[in-house]
Amino acid sequence: MASTTSVDNIDMGTTVWMIASTALVFMMIPGLGYFYSGMVRSKNALSLVFMCMLALAVVTLQWVIWGYSLALSETSTNPFIGNLSHWLFLDVNYKPHPNAPTVPGIVFAIYQCMFAALTPGLAIGGAAERIRVLPTIVYTFIWTTLVYDPIAYWVWAPNGWLCKMGVLDFAGGCAVEIASGFAALAFYFVLGERRGFGKEKWHPHNYLNIILGFAFLLFGWFGFNAGAASLVSGRAGIAFMTTILAGAVAGLVWLGLAFRVEHKFSSFHFCSGAVAGMVCVTPAASYVATWAAIPMGVISGVCCYYAIGLALRLGIDDCIDVFAVHGIGGLLGVFLTGVFADKNIIELDGIPSAGGLINGNGRQLYIQLAALSVCAAWSFTVSFIVLKIMNYIPLFRFRVHPDAEEHGLDFTELGEAGYNFMHEIAQMHSESQSPRLQARSFQESDFIKHPHKDMPLIKESVSSGLLTATASVRAI
Repeated sequence: MASTTSVDNIDMGTTVWMIASTALVFMMIPGLGYFYSGMVRSKNALSLVFMCMLALAVVTLQWVIWGYSLALSETSTNPFIGNLSHWLFLDVNYKPHPNAPTVPGIVFAIYQCMFAALTPGLAIGGAAERIRVLPTIVYTFIWTTLVYDPIAYWVWAPNGWLCKMGVLDFAGGCAVEIASGFAALAFYFVLGERRGFGKEKWHPHNYLNIILGFAFLLFGWFGFNAGAASLVSGRAGIAFMTTILAGAVAGLVWLGLAFRVEHKFSSFHFCSGAVAGMVCVTPAASYVATWAAIPMGVISGVCCYYAIGLALRLGIDDCIDVFAVHGIGGLLGVFLTGVFADKNIIELDGIPSAGGLINGNGRQLYIQLAALSVCAAWSFTVSFIVLKIMNYIPLFRFRVHPDAEEHGLDFTELGEAGYNFMHEIAQMHSESQSPRLQARSFQESDFIKHPHKDMPLIKESVSSGLLTATASVRAI
C-alpha cells in the first residue's frame, strides 16, 4: 500500500481500468440473476433476476448514505467499524483512498459499490422460490450495514483489525464469498425447505439461462479480481490468468465427478464447478503465481462438489448451492491463499510481504484461519438474528404463503412471468373469474385474507389453460 494519497499520484490509465472494471463487475449482477433463474423452476425464474437487480438499487442507496464510510473509512481509528466521515459521499471526490492511491476516491468508491451490491444477491439465492419481495428489500439494506460493511472494514480498511493482523484477501473471499454463503445457510435455518423438498425431484428449467448467466459471471469476474490490481507490474494480468485457470480446472474436475455418477456430460455441472473455482481463487487472485490456480481449482472442484451432496444428506435445501459453492469455496480460498501466497508476486508493487506457506511463512495460515472463522461466524449469527427478528413482524415475514409458493413467485409476488405464454394463460383465465384475480393485481394479501377461497379457481384456470395450449400445439 502506498504511503501517500496525493492528487499528483493519480494515473489516467489505472483510473480508466478501474472504471472499466466497475462496469465488468456490474455485469455480474444480471449474470447472477440469469444463472440463478435457470436453476429454479420456470414459475420463479423472473423473481430471481428481479431480486438481484433490486439488490443493486438498494445497496447503491445504502452505500451512498453510509455504507462506503462504514466499510472503507480511512480516518476511523476503530478496529471494528468505520466512522461516518463520508456519509452521503461527503468529501468523496478526486482525493485518492489509501487502498487505491493512483485513482480518484470517487472512482474507487463506485468500484467497491459493485462488490457490495453483488453480495446480498448471492445470499438471497439461498432462499430462492420461497421468499417475499418486500422483506427482502428491507433485509438487504440491514444486512449490508450489519454484515458486509463490518467484514469489509476488518479486511480492507487501513485500520481494520484483520488488515492490521496481515490477512491476505485480495478480492473478497471474506466479505463477499464467505459472508454470502453463510448468510444463505442462515436463510435455510429460518425459512426451512421448499414444499415438496425430498419428495419431488426438481431439475433446472433452463440450461441456456445457466450458461448465459455463467458467461456474464465469468466476463465480470475479470474486473472483480483484476480491477484493483496494478497494470504496470503485471499483477492485473496474473489475476486475469488465475481467475480463468482456476475456473477451467474446477469446471473440468466437477464435470468428471458428475460423469462418474450420471454418465452424461452436464453443462450445469461444468458451470457450477467453474464458479466454485473462481470463488476459491478470488482472495488469492493477485497474490499467487499462475500455477497455484491449478491445485486451487482441483481442491475447490472436489470439495464443493461433495459439499452439495453432504448438504442434501443433511436435509439442507439450498436449491442454488450458495452455501456449498460460495461458503465452502470462500473458506477454501481464504485458507489456500495462506498456503500459496507468493512474496515475489506481492512485492512486484513494492509491498513488503513474507508470503505464505510456500515461502516458509506458516504464521500466515493462522491469520487466514482466524479471518475465515470470525467472518463465517459473524455472517451466520447476525444474518440469523436479523431474519428471526424480522420474521416476528407480520409485514416483514419472509416466507410466502404455501399457495403462493405452489403457484410461483413470478405470478404471486410480481404479477408477471418470465415466459409470456404462461402469463397470458394465467391472465386469460383469471379474467374470466373475478377482477381481483387478474394476474397483474394479484397480491400476497389475497392469500392471507382468503387462503382457500380463490386458489382452487386459479389452479383450475391455469391447469385448463395449459391443457388447451397443449391441445392447440398438438393440433398444429
